[in-house]
Amino acid sequence: MKIKITVNGTDTQGDVEPRTLLVNYVREHLGLTATNIGCDTSSCGACTVHLNGESVKSCTILAVQADGTSVTTVEGLATNGVMHPMQEAFMQNHGLQCGYCTPGMVMAAISLLNENANPTEQEVRIGLEGNLCRCTGYHNIVQSVLACAGKK
Repeated sequence: MKIKITVNGTDTQGDVEPRTLLVNYVREHLGLTATNIGCDTSSCGACTVHLNGESVKSCTILAVQADGTSVTTVEGLATNGVMHPMQEAFMQNHGLQCGYCTPGMVMAAISLLNENANPTEQEVRIGLEGNLCRCTGYHNIVQSVLACAGKK
């Protein structure tokens, strides 16, 4: 099937099998490999992207379902070589270890702050509970989100 999706502000089109997942389209067809496949069950959130501005797990959506939409991946966050404030906060607050979950965590965190600009620590923890990290105790991830929200 032919699809057209705006990805990181660029119009793309492709011919995909109807069963192709959005995460596979982004990674394999477009070469944007920061969006990760972590669990194949939609439990980990490593594949989180923004679809029309909403945080979604791209392993749960078929590429054909995204036809005509706008998708933002972590590669699309920087502007003119300047990191997004959330990326900067993760770097400054050591919100990553191996980095595998980080792209999905950053995308989910941005969506969280879009919905609640001044969350409490507990609200951040609840807001990110759909994203798993196997390396950290989440403390620095939460601190990163709070720092980006202007809290610390």
